[in-house]
Amino acid sequence: MDRQTDISPGAFDRARDVYGAKLLILFGTRMPVILRDNRSDIPDPNKLDLPGGGREAGESAVECVLRETREELSLGLAPRDLHYGRAYRNGAGREVWFFAAHLDYARLDEIALGDEGQSWHLMQMAEYLSHASGIVAFQDRLADYLAWAGARVPPR
Repeated sequence: MDRQTDISPGAFDRARDVYGAKLLILFGTRMPVILRDNRSDIPDPNKLDLPGGGREAGESAVECVLRETREELSLGLAPRDLHYGRAYRNGAGREVWFFAAHLDYARLDEIALGDEGQSWHLMQMAEYLSHASGIVAFQDRLADYLAWAGARVPPR
């Protein structure tokens, strides 16, 4: 995959043992969130999720998050759209990535819910940080992103 971004080369490494990746998509200070299916056989049922998921064999973290975003929100992105990426360890000690992208409001029209989730909607970042239905790990990663971004987060 062509690397046209300032994200760490590790995010593009297909040989790396990555479990999965999530993407914070920003339209100003608003972000699309997906209401997860309400099924007992999935983690965090009926919670507000971010696009992304598990890595398929042979994918890099970047390829994983771009594929998952296309599948879940019908939104086609390129590596150059990503401006932030950070590796974390999940509760089982597996490597997971958290990425961020700023998109023009015109791209909102491209979003359509895929096969997973009950619905999607835009939410203010500040609201997600404290929302009872937010997924705690992603609330923490959003807070890390905001600390990193500082004044670089565009106003709404």
